[in-house]
Amino acid sequence: MKPFFFLLLSAMFFIPACDKKNKYPTVTTFAGNGAMGAVNGKGLDASFSNLMGVAVDTSGNLYVADSRNNLIRKISADGDVTTFAGNGKVGAVDGKKDTASFFNPGGLAVDKKGNVYVADTQNSLIRKISTDGFVTTLAGRRPDSPVKSNDTSVRFDHPAGIAVDTAGNVYVADWANDVIRKISPGGKVTDIAGTAGNRGAKDSIGPSASFYLPGGIAVDSAGNVYVSDTYNNMIRKISPDGVVITLAGKTAKGASDGKGSAASFLHPAGIAVDREGNLYVADAGNNKIRKITPDGDVTTFAGTGVRGSANGRDTISSFYKPYGVAVDNRGNVFVADYQNNLIRKISF
Repeated sequence: MKPFFFLLLSAMFFIPACDKKNKYPTVTTFAGNGAMGAVNGKGLDASFSNLMGVAVDTSGNLYVADSRNNLIRKISADGDVTTFAGNGKVGAVDGKKDTASFFNPGGLAVDKKGNVYVADTQNSLIRKISTDGFVTTLAGRRPDSPVKSNDTSVRFDHPAGIAVDTAGNVYVADWANDVIRKISPGGKVTDIAGTAGNRGAKDSIGPSASFYLPGGIAVDSAGNVYVSDTYNNMIRKISPDGVVITLAGKTAKGASDGKGSAASFLHPAGIAVDREGNLYVADAGNNKIRKITPDGDVTTFAGTGVRGSANGRDTISSFYKPYGVAVDNRGNVFVADYQNNLIRKISF
């Protein structure tokens, strides 16, 4: 019996040691060398210019809105950076890969089939990129374009965040309109919360609720929509029946951890949700990544708050205006570190 008890005691001893080693999140640089550029390559050999949105597919590939370069870049699970769509020129041309063009693309989302959706911010368009890189306009029209007699002629005003649910519905944080919108798989656009021209911080139902330049958006498996209400410094939640509540934060700027309104943010941007319903927020003005539990408890997940690009554990790492955030199936969090021109990875 002694060998059995020896093995049992050994297991009891070593398991806590493993847990202790991995008990805190650690930040590394996944791609980019920090210099502004548009170079493809492996990991740190690649370069970007003012990254905004980031999304991850079921295979672990990342898609990045390389905003200043007017490109959508793809990063394989092992860190190989390529150009997925766009020719780098300012424009709104649909077409195959490098014949297509964008204008400061912002938020990104990817559906279960691998299609990528882009909030093409300065064009005020919602674009769709198929798995083979073909770009089409899903919704919106440019101000200088003739009005079309269908739902895709609906006007957006600098859309920022974008998300997609399992049924293929696309949700958009229509930034300058202060409205949260939904696009059906068939292209029909509806408003689910907020009213254009009614800026504010009101919790209510559907059009009676109000927002102030909402920047990020995410949707969970139950159909709840989460919004980084950027200039209200709040995280809002919209139930499937359109009821808007404030999950965390308050209009006063700050960086306090805490539950619900005891917490504070400074211009939160990108937002993502994991399988357990935890939210991750790119708290851009505070240079931090924050985590919010389903019941609204806010903690600082990574970042000291001081501008920088330091890697390491949560309490010594630093960011410089992180904008986009995404979480993969393993719980790894990826950050589009806007001013550092880097893609950062946070893992345990």
